[in-house]
Amino acid sequence: MKRVLTGITTTGIPHLGNYIGAIKPSIAESNDDAIKSYFFLADYHALIKSHDPKLIRESSLKIAATWLALGLSDRSSFYRQSDIPEIFELTWILTCFTAKGLMNRAHAYKAAADLNLEDGNDVDKAITMGLYSYPILMSADILMFKANEVPVGKDQVQHVEMTRDIALRFNHNYGDILTIPEVITNHSKETIIGLDGRKMSKSYNNIIPIFLEEKPLRKLINKIKTNSLEPGVPKEYKDCTLFALYTYFATLEEIESIKKLYAEGISWGDMKSILFEKIFNFFDPYRSTYTDYLSDEAFLEKRLRLGGEQAREEASAYLKEIKSAIGIK
Repeated sequence: MKRVLTGITTTGIPHLGNYIGAIKPSIAESNDDAIKSYFFLADYHALIKSHDPKLIRESSLKIAATWLALGLSDRSSFYRQSDIPEIFELTWILTCFTAKGLMNRAHAYKAAADLNLEDGNDVDKAITMGLYSYPILMSADILMFKANEVPVGKDQVQHVEMTRDIALRFNHNYGDILTIPEVITNHSKETIIGLDGRKMSKSYNNIIPIFLEEKPLRKLINKIKTNSLEPGVPKEYKDCTLFALYTYFATLEEIESIKKLYAEGISWGDMKSILFEKIFNFFDPYRSTYTDYLSDEAFLEKRLRLGGEQAREEASAYLKEIKSAIGIK
């Protein structure tokens, strides 16, 4: 059975980019009998970006409530990273097989180091070991559950390739113990554009949260960047953020109708109203379920702990095999 693993960093609220690129395809896979799916809340990864305990806690609950409300199957393993201590023991084992030069080439570290040099600072100013060794923890997340496929965005491809390098080095010493994962980018092949024309991202503060109430959602959609073409002037739908977002939630017939409205010169205000209605109505059937889950912290805790217990049982048995291979019993 194919094993697919996806992690969600607990530093923000799930937004449309998350839904289009990861949540929707992942939930579909979680209902596929031919796939064993693993979904985890990467709360230890979150410490790299945030030291706000309230933010990490609230984000964990909102992410869990979102995935469950949108239909994550009970067949899948859904757990918190922090509930599986075997992951962190494996992280140290993998660290001992990871070349420092490999970590020096990690995009996140290089970007931070280059920025320091541009500003005339020491190359490693304010760079934590969490940021530096992040790819090793990600490798442990993947390898702990023998994932065959890891769907990621383009910015994470390098980390999965590093996982392959680390696992191959380990296997060279001890035999075919670790599963070598494949990088899957089809879930996020398109960049989802945010309010300001850049990639929709918490880092840019340009996201549209999934379960916003009516007024704040309309307000955000009205902020989406457009050109200055007047009503009545034909408009190009290609490379238009409003049109692109609309297509992810509309039927083919609806998309063709909108193309005609663009050719007829629809006003940006009218197009924003259409997009608002489409997005709000699309998620409305799930809204009360999401609210119910979010208000029942005990339920979410129970669901995550159960998932953690099941995942840990699997991880514990595999870690014993790995430790035996390296001579530790």
